[in-house]
Order: sequence, then C-alpha cells, then structure tokens
Amino acid sequence: MTKMIDFQTNPSEYRHWRVEYEGPVANLIMDVDEDGGLFEGYQLKLNSYDLGVDIELADIVQRMRFEHPEVKVVVMQSGKDRVFCAGANIRMLGGAAHSHKVNFCKFTNETRNTYEAAEADSGQKYIAAVKGSCAGGGYELALACNHIMLTDDSTSSVALPEVPLLAVLPGTGGLTRVTDKRKVRRDLADIFCSVEEGIRGKRAKEWRLVDEVISNSKFDETVVQRAQEFAAQSTKPDVAKGIELGPIVRRFGDDGSVTYSTVEVSVDRVARKATILIKGPTEDAPSDMAEFTEQGDQAYLLRLARELDDAILHLRLNEMEAGLLVFTSQGDPSLLAGHEQVLLRDAEHWLSKEVMAYWKRILKRIDVTSRSMVALVEHGSCFTGVLAEILWAVDRSYMMEDEFEGDNRHIASVLLTPSNFGSFPMANGLTRLQTRFLHDEDAVAAAQETIGNALEASDADELGLVTIILDEIDWDDEIRIFMEERASFSPDAMTGMEANLRFSGPETMETRIFGRLTAWQNWIFNRPNAVGEAGALQRYGTGLRGEFDMERV
Repeated sequence: MTKMIDFQTNPSEYRHWRVEYEGPVANLIMDVDEDGGLFEGYQLKLNSYDLGVDIELADIVQRMRFEHPEVKVVVMQSGKDRVFCAGANIRMLGGAAHSHKVNFCKFTNETRNTYEAAEADSGQKYIAAVKGSCAGGGYELALACNHIMLTDDSTSSVALPEVPLLAVLPGTGGLTRVTDKRKVRRDLADIFCSVEEGIRGKRAKEWRLVDEVISNSKFDETVVQRAQEFAAQSTKPDVAKGIELGPIVRRFGDDGSVTYSTVEVSVDRVARKATILIKGPTEDAPSDMAEFTEQGDQAYLLRLARELDDAILHLRLNEMEAGLLVFTSQGDPSLLAGHEQVLLRDAEHWLSKEVMAYWKRILKRIDVTSRSMVALVEHGSCFTGVLAEILWAVDRSYMMEDEFEGDNRHIASVLLTPSNFGSFPMANGLTRLQTRFLHDEDAVAAAQETIGNALEASDADELGLVTIILDEIDWDDEIRIFMEERASFSPDAMTGMEANLRFSGPETMETRIFGRLTAWQNWIFNRPNAVGEAGALQRYGTGLRGEFDMERV
C-alpha cells in the first residue's frame, strides 16, 4: 500500500520551519531537517524541500491569517549558514513518480500564491531576507514574497539554474514571475536562466531580480528596520486576538471513503470516480460576526471550508486513479444563505474577510485540479451562494427536473446570492459567471436579477446556470453514460482539454503559471533528457553531465 500523504499538521509537529512572533512582525525561519523527508531515499540538504516541507509552510501561512491577525509583516529567512534555500530536492524529484512531481509542483504553486496574495487579502506583507545561495525553488519562494532583500557578499546570489543543471524548468512560476511580476527584461532573463551560478550583488538589483542589496555588515539590522517600517505603513486594522484552528476530525474507511462533519467522500475505484457530498448546515446561522468569532473554527462555513479543502488535497495525492470527481450537496438552501449572509453583512470584519478569502482559494484549487469534474444538482441539494460556484468550476453540471417518484426531498434548485457576483474571482480576475458568459454581460445581469430566488431546473437552464436538466425517465441512464464515457477517455487528453477550457478570458500571471505548469511539467518531466537513465535529473550530483537527444520537437 502506498503511503498516504496527510495534509494536516500543526506547530507542535513542524520539523522544517519555526516562527517567532514579535507583535506586528513575524520571523518565518526555514531550517529544514535533513532527515525529515516525506519518503525514504533522500536527504533534504541545503534547505531543499519536498512536499512535507511545503505542507508545513501552507499550514503556517493559514495560521498566520486566522490565529495571528495581529501580524502585518512576515520576514522569511533561513536558519542555516550560507544558504537561503536550494529549492526542490533533486533526489526526491529524480525518484518520484511523474504524477507525484506534477501534484507537488501544483501544491507548491498554490502555497506560493497564497502568501503572495496575503498583502492584498489580509494586510500581511512578506519579505524575503536572502543570505547565501538562493536557487531554483528557493528563489521561487522569494519571488512570491512582496519584497526581496539580498545581502551583498561573495556567497549570496539568486538563481534559476534548472535549464543548465537539470534539463527542466522552474516549476513553481519562476519564469513567469521574473518577467510578469519583477518586470525583468526578456534578454536579461534569458541570461539569468542560463547560468548555473546565478546573479549576485548590485547586478541582481539592476536587473530587478531583487528589491534591495545591502552590505553583509548591515543586513540583519536593515531587515529589522525595513520590517518595522512596513508594519508602521500598513493600513491593516489592529486585531488583538485570532481564533485557534484545531485538528480536522475525519474518519477513513477501508474502501477509500473519508467522513468529515460536513463532507463525505466515497470512492469507487473500479469506476475510477470519487463522489464528494457536501452537507448543508443544520443549525441556525450566528446572529452576527461576534457570535461567528466565538464559534471559531467550528463556525459552519469555516469548518466546511477546512474539510472540503482537505478532501480535495487528499483525493489529488492519494486517489490518483479517481479521474472523475462528482460534487453533490444536501441541505436547506435558505439556511445556508443565512450563514453566508452573516459574512456578507459585516464584510469588513477581519474574520469575515479571512473566511471569504479562504473560500476564494479553495474554489481556485478546484479550478486547477486535474480531474474531470461534474456537479449533480439533485433534489434536496443546497447549491447556494458560495457552493453554487462549484457548478461553474466543474466541467459539466446536471440538474433534476420536476419531481421524482418516491423522492420526498425538496425540489432541486439553485440559489444565487451577492457573493456570486464578485466575492470569488478566478485566476483570470473574472467571476465564474463572467467567465461562463464571456462577453455576454446581459446573461450575467439576468442571473444577478434572480438573487435570493430558488431557481428550479427550467429557470436555471434558461439562465445557463447548469449544463443539462433531466427528468426522472432520463436521469439514471444519462448520468451513467456520461460517467462511463468519461472513464473511457485518455486521462492525458482529458487533462489537456479541461485545462484549456477552464480558463477562458483574460490572461494573468496566475493563469500563465498554471497553464504553463500543465504543459511543461507534463511534457518535460516525461522526457528522457530530464528523467531518462542518462538524463540530467537522474545524473545530478554524480559528476556526470546529462546526455541529451538533441532533436528539437
């Protein structure tokens, strides 16, 4: 049995990071345990990382926002001498299955994006304080920060050496952030990505690879000074106390099922599909954000967010052959709308902002999940507000029309709320409805006019909110045929088709990162020049250069 990868952790279990809180400033120190790899067969030398290191980082970033809202500046730095971070561990990459490499790169991308957006979403600015070698994924850690400071000495440099050393590319957005975010000139970026030793000192600043270069003797004090300056300039309101994120309670079954308090995952390994049932709230909504805050991580919408996020990540890494994800829901739509309304009514409350921003990230995670996805709007469902977003994140949605004999659940409906019109933008900067009805503003306006109305199948179909509506006669057969057909297609073709279709609309740095990730990691990570017996990734550290098939394709 393959080892199950668990995305749950907490500060008492960290092996690779530590955090020192000093009022509005937090020092985030990367000090990777060489012997703490997620799998056997490699050591995490030189602050290199694997998925386990990134799981801890993702947990820290999440807790920073919910448990430590007083933090306004986060200083990311190394706990080791003469090295900031050597990037993703090469031995891990060389020995990992292709599917693991791709999912690893995707999760690290999502983690980078999360703290990169922390200043805009949460008022938390990240500074990378780089001393020593900062290479590959290490520089990509820094690139996702809002401000990069580099010490000026003979050992400190920034580098993206994947092309000359490994015959692969910076897999967590490196090339795109260099050009789109740092605004590095294309010809200079070409040089930068072609030299193993990287760029140091004033040239790194002149080429816009970093924001500041400081002499070694003044570096530490300047970092402290800069963090305090940024904290003083912050417009983030002071929050005295956050909420604790306790462990997520779940139960695993021998059949692949996972049961949470608000989510049930069932896996049919023969049919290669997983069904995700989202259960609506059973209790009345909190009266206001004060009561929501008092409920803490047990407030329904936050508890559901954490459980659904964990379920998606679990399926990605631990159920690789479940090529179809089926989203269903059951609950009272109006009760769910009431829970969401508490957040919308007090949208400036710090915790309201954090919960809504978290849902934005979860929906983006669904958007970029490389599985076929379908939503079934059945009788008794509660695809309302934030959950209605799932209907437009998936590839298709089917909805029950009219009553089904013997089915006493309330009639299937879709209920839109104000959140569907701006609260959860996609990576392309548009809402999912704007992306669905690209260049058709009238269709979006027509949907917006129905806010608060329970839309049954014919109305939802007329508005274009679902793909197909089916009555009792056709429902079972049509759903079965769709699922069987999907399972018969090539997973590679499906991944390519779905990734292309999901991101219509304007191109952004984020869509470019994920679009290119789908293309280059699925292709380059399979090429013999990188992963063959004589490939650069396999020969790295042996003293032998990779042997390449020099044909251009």
